[in-house]
Amino acid sequence: MIRPEINVTPLIDILLVLLIIFMIVTPQKLSRFEARVPSEPRHDSPADPHPHTLVVSIGRDLAIDLNGERTGASTRSADVLSERLRQIFAERARNGATSAKDPSRVESTVFIKAPKSISYGNVAFVVDAVKAAGADPVSLQIDGLL
Repeated sequence: MIRPEINVTPLIDILLVLLIIFMIVTPQKLSRFEARVPSEPRHDSPADPHPHTLVVSIGRDLAIDLNGERTGASTRSADVLSERLRQIFAERARNGATSAKDPSRVESTVFIKAPKSISYGNVAFVVDAVKAAGADPVSLQIDGLL
């Protein structure tokens, strides 16, 4: 009975050709990537925020502001903030203020801004209160932290 044998000569030929190709291509590949770094923004004239932008700021005294106005809420009781946000979202639904990404949804994006000295628990409490009011998405604003 004749036993079949694998002829490896063509496999070795293919391997050597691939090796030569990789040896030729490797020195030509880029050794570094050039990245364009954006320039610092100009502060000549500050841009006006979009009228639907909602920024919830937590002060060092744990008081909560909504777009720079005192709400009377604090990180211990954010019911006033939640109720105010619900009113804003209901008004937007009546006026037809829709999301830019999804026209079937009411614009309900909220940014939360807090100094680094505030504990995580206080910020999480405000995030929960804002989400309970119907905000989606809730984002943390990191520019200009105190």
